Amino acid sequence: MDLVRFSEKIDDIVPRDAEPRRLASGFVWSEGPVWDDATESVIFTDFTPEKIYRWSEHGGLSVFREQSGRAVGLAMDAEGGIVSCESRARRIARIRRDGSVVTLASHYEGKRLNSPNDVIVKSDGSVYFTDPYSTALGDTREVGQDGVYRVAGDGGRVTLLASLNRPNGLALSPDERLLYVDDTNLQHVEVFEVEENGTLGGGRVLARLDPRMGKGGADGMKVDQRGNLYVTGPGGIWVIAPEGSILGLLRMPETAANLCWGGRDRTTLFITATTSLYGLRMSIPGDVKTP
Repeated sequence: MDLVRFSEKIDDIVPRDAEPRRLASGFVWSEGPVWDDATESVIFTDFTPEKIYRWSEHGGLSVFREQSGRAVGLAMDAEGGIVSCESRARRIARIRRDGSVVTLASHYEGKRLNSPNDVIVKSDGSVYFTDPYSTALGDTREVGQDGVYRVAGDGGRVTLLASLNRPNGLALSPDERLLYVDDTNLQHVEVFEVEENGTLGGGRVLARLDPRMGKGGADGMKVDQRGNLYVTGPGGIWVIAPEGSILGLLRMPETAANLCWGGRDRTTLFITATTSLYGLRMSIPGDVKTP
């Protein structure tokens, strides 16, 4: 493992023999992995071909959904459904176990969402998602801000929680009292207090990533059981302590976009990196309080 150490604490997180294992390849831009306990598999998107795949140790690679609506980020809900950010369809959708699809959010104040990018599901079922606008996607902008939003798990009113420069990845602290949001343009991670009603309190910059470390921008995020953050960004995966100090950078063979915890003991990071899906064993299990 090509590991850049910023603190000796990283050695308690990354095993000495850690090595990313390529599990599947041949994709255009792999994204949005999520672990499915029921099938012991990881489900992830391939952005441009607009497909969703499933990979498992016992079954290998298969197509989960042929037409994804140009999905990016995915999350698992408590019922075992997949919550999907469909950037072309400009909506947050739920793919149920039976294959049916329902829309959870598509508009804010009567205007179409810009380009839903990443999503997480809180333990109470509420859905948090980012909605940046991208000229590269070639669609008309209706919502004026690049926002972080919340919607109830069964759909309903969409609430704007915060406006950022270009919000992307999301993660909740293990106790769900803090919401982390990274900003791709500004290459930093912000942290917000989560209020009792699900809205956000004051935010601040927690950590800044260094673009000189390599290709990539602040993107997917996850936390482990101790509250450490794992952020895909310039050069690989940045590991950040809960108070904001950068502990290390795990360099990847390809530009990393997103990641999730999986495996029976939750110590495997599944990483979508450009053309491939990788697996990387870590020392500390991932947080499992949220679906």
